[in-house]
Amino acid sequence: MNRVFITLSFLMGVVVLISNYLVQFPISYFNLKEILTYGAFSYPIAFLITDIANRFYGKIAARKIVYVGFAIGISFTLLFSTNFTDLISIRIAIGSGTAFIAAQLLDVQIFDKLRRKKWFIAPLTSSLIGSTVDTFLFFSISFYATGLPWFTLSLGDLAVKIFVALLMLIPFRILLGTVKAV
Repeated sequence: MNRVFITLSFLMGVVVLISNYLVQFPISYFNLKEILTYGAFSYPIAFLITDIANRFYGKIAARKIVYVGFAIGISFTLLFSTNFTDLISIRIAIGSGTAFIAAQLLDVQIFDKLRRKKWFIAPLTSSLIGSTVDTFLFFSISFYATGLPWFTLSLGDLAVKIFVALLMLIPFRILLGTVKAV
């Protein structure tokens, strides 16, 4: 369990770093510049990590992975992705941390309450609710009153997160068949 715990916590931190970096870049293809950033594609993996930890090791272990992943992710973001002379960059770090901890802990609680339902109910419901909370907290803290179209970016981001959450059911289901759950 220690090796798995460290691996999942580190992966969580890397996903946060990558997502915080990629969210700074709108997708300029197909007129999506005011609707979508690249960060929307990587961040849902954090919910998969939380849900896997919750399913196989329980909510206490999942919560610990969230806390350690949070510390790693914010540290990585501050070290590698934050420009302290740029207010937007600082707001992204603050928004990311706030949204991440709130959404991931909510995901853990919702997943735990639904864990006895059909296999897809807990990961899908917890990821959808967590993604919604995360998206609106992050974008409002990071980009409100900056002149950037934060609301349309958040809607585009959420649409991709919902799509990716559906796709993440595939590896989740595969892992259910190969690892014994608690």
